[in-house]
Amino acid sequence: MSGLMLGLFVAILAGTVVSNALPRIVAELNGSQSIFAWIVTTELLAMTATVPLWGKLADLYSRKLLIQASLGLFVAGSLIAGFSQNVEMLIVSRVVQGLGAGGVTALATIVMAAMIPPRELGRYSGLFGAVFGVGTVAGPLIGGVLVDTSWLGWRWCFFIGIPFSLTAIWLLQRTLHLPVVRKEDTKIDFLGAFLIVSGVSTLLIWSSLAGDKFEWWSGWTAGLVALGVLLLVAAVRVEATAHDPIVPLSIFRNRTVALTVVASALVGVAMFGSTVFLSQYFQLSLGKTPTQAGLLGLPVILGMLISSTAAGQLITKYGRWKAYLVSGGVVMVGGMLLLSTITAGSTVFMLSVDMFVLGVGVGLLMQNLVLVAQNDVPARDLGATTSALTFFRSLGGAIGVSALGAVLASEVSSLATEKFGPTGGSGEAKVPDLSVLPPEIKAVIADIYATATSELFLVGAPFAALALLAVLFIEEKPLKEQSGDDRLAAEMAAGH
Repeated sequence: MSGLMLGLFVAILAGTVVSNALPRIVAELNGSQSIFAWIVTTELLAMTATVPLWGKLADLYSRKLLIQASLGLFVAGSLIAGFSQNVEMLIVSRVVQGLGAGGVTALATIVMAAMIPPRELGRYSGLFGAVFGVGTVAGPLIGGVLVDTSWLGWRWCFFIGIPFSLTAIWLLQRTLHLPVVRKEDTKIDFLGAFLIVSGVSTLLIWSSLAGDKFEWWSGWTAGLVALGVLLLVAAVRVEATAHDPIVPLSIFRNRTVALTVVASALVGVAMFGSTVFLSQYFQLSLGKTPTQAGLLGLPVILGMLISSTAAGQLITKYGRWKAYLVSGGVVMVGGMLLLSTITAGSTVFMLSVDMFVLGVGVGLLMQNLVLVAQNDVPARDLGATTSALTFFRSLGGAIGVSALGAVLASEVSSLATEKFGPTGGSGEAKVPDLSVLPPEIKAVIADIYATATSELFLVGAPFAALALLAVLFIEEKPLKEQSGDDRLAAEMAAGH
C-alpha cells in the first residue's frame, strides 16, 4: 500500500507541482496565456487518453510490472521536462509524464480492488483520497518553494518527482505479490483506442484555442467540433462491436456505474478546471510569491484530508456511504459559489474558509465514487470499470482546464483591451512579468485577473451542481465482503 500510495502521489504531483511555477516559466519562455493552459492540459490529456489502455493491459499482463513500467515512463518524462529549453520541448515532456501518470492512477486502484474487499475498502479509499488531496494542493506549495529558492529554480519542479518514483518502483518490487490472472482471448482494441484518443484530443484542441486563436462561433469551431463528434461516434460503434473493447459499453448498463462516471467527470471539470488557475490569481492579483501562493492553497488540502479520511473510516465501520456522497456534492457547490466572489481585495482568511469548504466537498466525493462503482460490478469488470471512472474524471479535468483556460484567456484579453486600449489586449493574452511593471499598472492587472478568476468559479458551479444531481440518483447497496481476486475466482468457478 505504501508503494501504491507513493506512486499515486507522484502521478498527482506531476499535474500540480508546476502550477505556481507556471507564471515564472511562461514569462521566462515568452509564452502566452493559452500556452499556460496547455502545459497543464497536455499532461492531463495524455493521462486521460491512456487510462483505458492501461486498464486493458492489466487484464493481459502482470499488474506489478505494468505499474513499475508506468513509473519508469514518468521518470523519463520528468527528465525531459527538467532539461527543456523551450515551451515546445516542455509540452512534449508533459505528454510523456502523462502517459506514465495514466498508468499509475489506473493501476493503483485496480491493484487495490484486487487485494481488498469493498467492505474494507472504505478506509483505504479514504487514505488514497487523502493522498490525492495532498498531491493536488501540496504540489503547488512544493513548486513555489523550488521556484523561490535561487539555487534550485523551476526545473526542479520536474526533477523532484524522480526519487519518489524510483522509491515506489523499489517498494513495489519488494512487497507487491499478485497472481497474473489472464483472461482468455483478450485482445487490445487498437482502432477503438485510436478513435477515442483522436476524438477527445480534437475537442480539447478546439476548447483550448476557441476565443483566443479564433472566435467561439466560427468555421474553425464548426469544423473541429464536427470532426471530434464524428470520431467519438465512430469510437462508440467500434466499441459496441469489438470482441474486447477498450471501454466496454456493457458496463454503462449498470445504473451505478453510469451515474458514478457522470459524477466523476463533473467533479473533474469543477475541481481541476477551477483550482488550477488559483495560483495565478494569488500571484498576479494578490501579489504573492510562488511559495506564498503554495501556502495559500493549504486549506484545500486540509479540507480534502479531513473529509476523505474521516468518511473512509466511517464507511468501513458502518457500511453506509450515500450520505457522504450527497453531503460532498452539496458542500462542493457551496465552495464553488463562495470562490466566485473573490476580488483583488479578498482577505487571506476568507479565501482560506472558501477553499477549505471546497476541499471538504471534493474529499467526500472523489475516491468514494470509485468505491461505490467497484462494489456494484462483477469482479471480471473491475479493471474496465475502474479505468473508465479514472478516464472520465481525468477527461473532465482536461476539458475543465482546457475550456476554462480559454475562457480565462478571452476574459483577460477583453478586460486588458477595456483598461489599456487595443494595444493592451491585442493578439494573445501574454502572462505579465510583474517585476518589471510600475505600481499603477500592477493594480489594474490585479483587478483584471481577480475578475477573470472569479468568473471561472461561477462557470464551474453548475458542473458541481450536476455532479450532486447524479449522486442523488445512485442507489445505496451493501458493500461486499470479498476482495476482487476472491470474487473473480468464485465467478470463474461458477462459470460466469
